[in-house]
Amino acid sequence: MYWTLELASYLSDAPWPATKDELIDYAIRTGAPLEVVENLQSIEDEGEIYELMEEIWPDYPTDEDYLWNEDEY
Repeated sequence: MYWTLELASYLSDAPWPATKDELIDYAIRTGAPLEVVENLQSIEDEGEIYELMEEIWPDYPTDEDYLWNEDEY
């Protein structure tokens, strides 16, 4: 399983929180690339509900990862 920002972007509007099956269904219905569906299918799942993309891809960049100081602008 590998994620990129481009692949993860296909799940940005997903109906969070969601189960693995709901995310797979969403990816298929929205026409996400096959890699997104394959990545979701490879998740070892025990009926968990995912709240955020970070729970699926722990290295998903967040706003804190960027050195952007909003107070300066």
